[in-house]
Amino acid sequence: MRITIDYERCEGHGLCALTAPGVFQLDDQGLTRYVAKPADSERDNVMQAIQDCPVQAIRVSSENQP
Repeated sequence: MRITIDYERCEGHGLCALTAPGVFQLDDQGLTRYVAKPADSERDNVMQAIQDCPVQAIRVSSENQP
């Protein structure tokens, strides 16, 4: 699972950090930071965080994709 965050879109709502706090955190500027590769047990939380993002700033792709 490869996660990317579009910082041009991120508005710092923080829903991702609430849903998957082991993977996402808010920085001092209020923007989301990807802080850890998700464990398999976090996959559902990460997918929920991606769905919950009101500005669609988080993307996930296969590790094999560029």
